[in-house]
Amino acid sequence: MGRIFGTDGVRGVAGRELTARLAMDLAAAAVPVLASAPPGRLSRPVAVIGRDSRASGDFLEAAVVAGLASSGVDVYRLGVIPTPGVAYLTQALGADFGVVLSASHNPAQDNGIKFFGRGGVKLPDEVEDEIEAHLHAGSAGSPGIQDMAGGADPSGGFGRVTDAYSKNEDYLDHLLGTLPVSGDGRSPLQGLRVVVDCAHGAAYSIGPRAMRRAGAEVVAIGAAPDGLNINAGCGSTHLDALAAAVVEHGADAGLAFDGDADRCLAVDADGTPLDGDQILAVLATELKAAGQLAGDAVVVTVMSNLGFHDAMRDAGITVIETPVGDKHVYAAMRDGGYVLGGEQSGHIIQMGHATTGDGVLTGLHLLAAVNRGGVPVSAAAKIMTRYPQVLINVRGDNKDRAMADPALDSAVSVARGRLGGAGRVLLRPSGTEPVIRVMVEAREAELADDLAGRLAEAVRLAMR
Repeated sequence: MGRIFGTDGVRGVAGRELTARLAMDLAAAAVPVLASAPPGRLSRPVAVIGRDSRASGDFLEAAVVAGLASSGVDVYRLGVIPTPGVAYLTQALGADFGVVLSASHNPAQDNGIKFFGRGGVKLPDEVEDEIEAHLHAGSAGSPGIQDMAGGADPSGGFGRVTDAYSKNEDYLDHLLGTLPVSGDGRSPLQGLRVVVDCAHGAAYSIGPRAMRRAGAEVVAIGAAPDGLNINAGCGSTHLDALAAAVVEHGADAGLAFDGDADRCLAVDADGTPLDGDQILAVLATELKAAGQLAGDAVVVTVMSNLGFHDAMRDAGITVIETPVGDKHVYAAMRDGGYVLGGEQSGHIIQMGHATTGDGVLTGLHLLAAVNRGGVPVSAAAKIMTRYPQVLINVRGDNKDRAMADPALDSAVSVARGRLGGAGRVLLRPSGTEPVIRVMVEAREAELADDLAGRLAEAVRLAMR
């Protein structure tokens, strides 16, 4: 069996690959790894669990709670809440670990399980491997409840389950508390009309409420989840609906979250999209001007646009690159003491306020920055000029074989030769889907289109 953890937890079609049994066993397998008791500990370990709005979240939550409580863990259920809300409350409540049930931007039939360690941080690969080893060895279960409780009666060793939905308000208060206070008493977003697309997902309530409490006039769309409509033609992967709503309502800007609200993209008043690179450019230059950008550096992944690199160089900001995945961005930020980083997809980490990407937090700070500057979002986005970038997802089950194919290597070399150093080629197997992502960046859109198409066909041939 291959590794079940991908780049962001364990994902699959709910009820097929991701069954209730797997969810329960995986939760129990995590307990001896994430809740190992310090010497002399008398209390039970504690976990928090939250989920997005998928219908499958109900039975998967019940299964995970069963796996945890039967293993001696006290569980706080948070209900529907953004992934970064679980990370924050894992830290704020002093929990041993947190669990999120979400497949992020994937369609409704998918779901996923991911863990946060103490302090609300994502797990390194080696810790996930340890959990998986417990799962495969069949050693999942209680981490020695009798030892932890000083030989207590086993009947008292099961965990208790508490509904803690009210703690979501603590997360909302935290988000608003990160915004700078205006000297003239104005709210940070006062005077802005904003359309917020919640993807019928985890931020359907908290997202609009956060913007309103920060002073904005809010039009909410994608805010009526029914368990099946998450990410369906809305949210950060489908910006057309947001762009149309912004123009229709004469709004100053629009924000789009994905299903679990750990990412945020935006559109300006004309409906023109802003990606994560452009949002990062706004936040980075704002922090540098305020003397708050640690090391005058920002952390991004290899997918970041070359135009972002150019803009940061012109602003005197160093760019640190990591592999794709916000946990790699976080690790580089932690190790280097940096405060800002993120991905083109809209995962933005503001280390002073969060341990993971937070879409609502990002949206608040982006809008507060442009409102303080008194400029429209479109003007702020012009800090950087985007190189044309083409991304093609090639589906297939033979990712490893394709990536090792000599003919594909040759095609990549030819493409890089045609770019002549004025662009980039990147082929990356997805960690969450049966897909190889082909990305080509060039100064001319026609060249990027041509090379991406040729490479996608080379990938298809290599997958056969």
